[in-house]
Amino acid sequence: METTFLKSILDNDFYKFTMQHAVIGLFPKAKVRYGFINRGKHVFPPGFADLLRKSVDAMADLRLTKDEKHYLSHYCPYLDPTYLDFLQGYSFDPSEVKITQEGSEVKVVVEGFWYRTILWEVPLMALISELFYKANHLIHLNDDAIKKVTKEKIDNYNKLGVSVLEFGTRRRHSYDVHVLVNETLQTFGAESFIGTSNVHFAMLNNRRPLGTHAHEWFMFHAAQYGFKMANSISLEHWTQVYGGDLGIALTDTYTTDIFFNQFDKKYSKLFDGVRHDSGDPVEFAQKVISHYIKMGIDPKSKAIVFSDSLNFDKVKTIADFCKDKIKMSFGIGTNFTNDVGLPSMNMVIKLTDTKPDNIHWQGVVKLSDEKNKNTGTPEMIALAKEVLGIK
Repeated sequence: METTFLKSILDNDFYKFTMQHAVIGLFPKAKVRYGFINRGKHVFPPGFADLLRKSVDAMADLRLTKDEKHYLSHYCPYLDPTYLDFLQGYSFDPSEVKITQEGSEVKVVVEGFWYRTILWEVPLMALISELFYKANHLIHLNDDAIKKVTKEKIDNYNKLGVSVLEFGTRRRHSYDVHVLVNETLQTFGAESFIGTSNVHFAMLNNRRPLGTHAHEWFMFHAAQYGFKMANSISLEHWTQVYGGDLGIALTDTYTTDIFFNQFDKKYSKLFDGVRHDSGDPVEFAQKVISHYIKMGIDPKSKAIVFSDSLNFDKVKTIADFCKDKIKMSFGIGTNFTNDVGLPSMNMVIKLTDTKPDNIHWQGVVKLSDEKNKNTGTPEMIALAKEVLGIK
């Protein structure tokens, strides 16, 4: 059965590299575990774990090329030269990834130093998705049809007059579909398409990669410093590393309401805006606007990046509400890179445990604005809610 191999070490979301850069400087001794969660209860065929194992083992051969290093130094000047030297010498260690299969259930666990293992999540998900369709011999739309679908979407966004980003690496149908989608967006999206979170494709398109940080940044800080301090110390460390660059803050790791209680005037002014990833987007936008007004800041000077399971209808609803109130852009993932006539996969790989400096292993928690997006043991979730005063 045909397997699949990654073509570049940069075939990953940008926020993995920005967080890695920060982790190397701040938490070089921290260890973590990640786990695969099959939310969609997808049935994996016999031998799937062996296919995935081959693809993962092959990643050990990936290296940052001189051209890729030059691209990062040119488009991402806030990444230290020492980090780029580190990345040039970095290689994936497949022994950090444990893959097992019992019947139709596949288990994937990643464990090791955080600064090393942080790059596994996104490419692992992309491989799982692509191999799932191949192993099940599922037939998708042909190339011309995929281009047509993508062109129709970007034409609609052009007419709507909104800025869209491609965020679809982790659940893409395949690398080849990802190529087609980005080529089409690049060709026909001059009025709306502002780039991709995938560093490899951003480089191919001569664009700046887009992204800042993910939930795991805040989840680790909660384990290290406590739930009450997680948001504020996460933001402080981010500004310590990046100053005013990469200034879009993720809000919903411990619910948006808790976040805005701690997003004081300093951070509200310093960060360019916030990212929405769960809960009602219009309700969220209203909270953001109200927060900036309360802080004495003109909301029109700030931005919201929406990134939660977006399609055209949701984007239009959000855009109609936000117009002339606050700047906005839309990170569209699966709807761009896995709309090929087949059901898309519903899965995640999440941080599950951390071992900060000289501290024992402990589970981590994410309290989303949607209950079904919470992660962590029931006991840890209950503890986080009690500490944070969440009913």
